[in-house]
Amino acid sequence: MSTAIRASSILPARREKIELQTADGLRLVGELALPADRPPVATLICLHPLPTHGGMMDSHVLRKAAWRLPALADLAVLRFNTRGTSSVQGTSEGEFGNGIAERFDVAAAIEYAEFADLPDIWLLGWSFGTDLTLKYGCEPGVTGAILLSPPLRFSTPEDLTVWAESGKPLTALVPEFDDYLRPDEARHRFAAIGQAEVVGVPGAKHLWVGDAETVLDEVVRRVNPAVPVPLPSTWDGPMTYGDASAYADRTVAAFGERPAGLGQAAQTPGVAD
Repeated sequence: MSTAIRASSILPARREKIELQTADGLRLVGELALPADRPPVATLICLHPLPTHGGMMDSHVLRKAAWRLPALADLAVLRFNTRGTSSVQGTSEGEFGNGIAERFDVAAAIEYAEFADLPDIWLLGWSFGTDLTLKYGCEPGVTGAILLSPPLRFSTPEDLTVWAESGKPLTALVPEFDDYLRPDEARHRFAAIGQAEVVGVPGAKHLWVGDAETVLDEVVRRVNPAVPVPLPSTWDGPMTYGDASAYADRTVAAFGERPAGLGQAAQTPGVAD
């Protein structure tokens, strides 16, 4: 009998806690989820939103990717907490590095995936994680990147030039009602990267509450195009459930200063599911 896939559904996978070692001597907590009974076709390294405002490896879109995509799309999903970040998975050593020291965190994750012989490595950055992707993710072992709600707060024109010159595929999923960068402005800003694809998502907001399935479909469409989308909304096999309430106080919409010109924030501060 088919069972509906809900926000708390965890589909079968081989899951293991991992530890990333940075070049500056920190240990970062993480998890690697692999398809239960076959090798992965491709790999997602997830870079979470701003940890000073609730971002973590368990932020809802990223945990849903880890809970569903190994089973539904044959993907390996690597999540981790950047330095100084805590979640129910644990706390990574160090302290928030303002998007500078995190270069070592991104490098450690890519290095882990390469040493583990994980195939076809893609970066999946969300908000602050998109800036880490743009600044530090254009490495030889990385196939491409997908950006969720990119604010372009820490990234520089030089970072965009690096991606442009690499020719690596880059997709930005931009909510229609984002707090920081909306689709038209995003198309203008990302024009510096000739191969960049900017996808405006109607009705969506910065935290993707209610739109996680749309995000996962768009990710799979690019990372494993052999898998039909939309992804199934039901599952015929075994399923367990996570405690989504454990994350409710961590994934908040208060991402610091609002951009000039938007007036009242399009997204009301609240909790992501």
